[in-house]
Amino acid sequence: MPEQRPPLPPFTRETAIQKVRAAEDGWNSRNPERVALAYSVDSDWRNRAEFVKGRDAIAAFLTRKWNRELDYRLIKELWAFTGNRIAVRFAYEYHDDSGNWFRAYGNENWEFDENGLMRTRFACINDLPIAESERKFFWDRAASRPADHPGLSELGL
Repeated sequence: MPEQRPPLPPFTRETAIQKVRAAEDGWNSRNPERVALAYSVDSDWRNRAEFVKGRDAIAAFLTRKWNRELDYRLIKELWAFTGNRIAVRFAYEYHDDSGNWFRAYGNENWEFDENGLMRTRFACINDLPIAESERKFFWDRAASRPADHPGLSELGL
């Protein structure tokens, strides 16, 4: 039986929102092996100027990322969807090993296979240095964003 990651395409507004929240929760776990399982074995990524192919490379990429981006917290929001594609906008906050804080803003375009695994991901991301006092993402570091924590629109981002 093929590996499946519900909800499966074609997406409705409700299932697209579920897919976006599942991705957000996965990335907030900062567990590269867990996150990589949401992608097809031969998934293709473009993340900024880096090109990544396959689950092993995705897990390695995420390990490097979260070793640099400390106290990472992410919020994703559905932008658009159709059939087996979803577009999201997102922001995340992190600090480096010198204590400098950043908020990264971006957009992602996703394409899924028939089993709900993401086979293509294109991400465009810009980092903005912020003061620690400008942070907006507050929840337990080891947990998903609480349901009552504001999303991007509510935060004016």
